[in-house]
Amino acid sequence: MKQFEGRVIVPGTCQAEALVSHGGLNTLASFQKALQFGDKKATCGDQNNPDLYGKEMAGKALCLPQTIGSTTGGMVLFCANAMGRNPACLLFSKPIDSLAAAGAILSDVWTASSMPTIDSLGDDFLDAVQTGEMLKIDEDGTVTVL
Repeated sequence: MKQFEGRVIVPGTCQAEALVSHGGLNTLASFQKALQFGDKKATCGDQNNPDLYGKEMAGKALCLPQTIGSTTGGMVLFCANAMGRNPACLLFSKPIDSLAAAGAILSDVWTASSMPTIDSLGDDFLDAVQTGEMLKIDEDGTVTVL
């Protein structure tokens, strides 16, 4: 059993299937179909991210180094959460950027659902976790690969 300790941005617990990206998540490109065209599975539309493109993100433990892209990133995460098309949690190997943090925190404050968010899990986190593995997220920022 592998465990990683990170910094809690949005507290919460969950257990979800990992979806791993070794490249940055372009939030707008990734969630555009889910937000504009009603894709409830939030199929990733970012053609520049081969790890995620065409994969369902809703309900998954989204494991990534960081987010990239436009200043709409935080609002995209908030809207995905408000529409029920969000990942189960966001797990960052690097420190979270201010836009993604704002989206995760606003989602926690303004919606009925929580999207636990943990950052600074370390570069070895993305090397150790594989897409499809089950992860357990604890309130204290511990991520366990089951």
